[in-house]
Amino acid sequence: MSHNSSADRIGLGLFLGFLGVIMFGGTLPFTRMAVTELSPWFVTFGRASVAGVIALLILFALRKKPIKQKNLFKLALSALCLVIGFPVFMGIAMQTVPSSHGGVVLGVMPLLTAVFATLFAGEKATVTFWVWSAVGAALVVTFALQDGGLSFGLGDIWLAIGGTLASLGYAFSGVLSRKMPGWEVISRGLVLSLPVTLTGAFLTFPEAPENISSAAWTGFAYVALVSMFLGFVAWNAGMALGGVAKVGQLQLLQTFVTLIIAALLLGEPLTLNMWLFATLILATVLLGQRARVARL
Repeated sequence: MSHNSSADRIGLGLFLGFLGVIMFGGTLPFTRMAVTELSPWFVTFGRASVAGVIALLILFALRKKPIKQKNLFKLALSALCLVIGFPVFMGIAMQTVPSSHGGVVLGVMPLLTAVFATLFAGEKATVTFWVWSAVGAALVVTFALQDGGLSFGLGDIWLAIGGTLASLGYAFSGVLSRKMPGWEVISRGLVLSLPVTLTGAFLTFPEAPENISSAAWTGFAYVALVSMFLGFVAWNAGMALGGVAKVGQLQLLQTFVTLIIAALLLGEPLTLNMWLFATLILATVLLGQRARVARL
């Protein structure tokens, strides 16, 4: 492969990765739009059902073989965390917490993912990494207390649980992505979850859907089609082309994307305090990532 073609491949990977970050960055603001009128349970089950049906059709069209039984347990855990756990707790949180606030709190997720990769994905980390992990967690707690008037709200607790589950799910997905393409991991997780998500969507479907505003349905459509599926396709394709390490660093921009989208879409005020803590958390994540070592 020539130098130019290699550079083009990396460039395309970075572009797709950044596109994925922008898509994921809209998740909190659009979720907040949806849960103003729709149940967070319906948003969770409904978005996964829509994405799951699309994933099923794609896997069928590509004639993909069933997943090996030895990988089924990790796939089920990943799906439980990413398809159901994170969306439902995030949806509940977005009923009471501004999406800009949530964006800063969840800014520590890349560091949390690295922690779980160390614990469950056969990776190893230095003492320095654990120090920066602790600093990042302390910054998030400090921000939540300051922004919440020196007290934790229930929304912060739901965000913490959701972010932890998502990071755990990413770690399990990372293990599976060593054996199959990343888009296939999320697709198979969505399909595996369909019996639960379709049933849940049916049971929680709004009684009078015609009374739900177009804004709420737009928010739902975004998290179903973009956050739950297209974002993963762009993100995983970008990492495959540009490299996990290089493209993975783009995720550090997601908090800032969320802040900007929240301001433009919902008119949420952006304070200097938010930018300050987002930048400090970004710095701890960068320093923590650099302190990690290669997996065993």
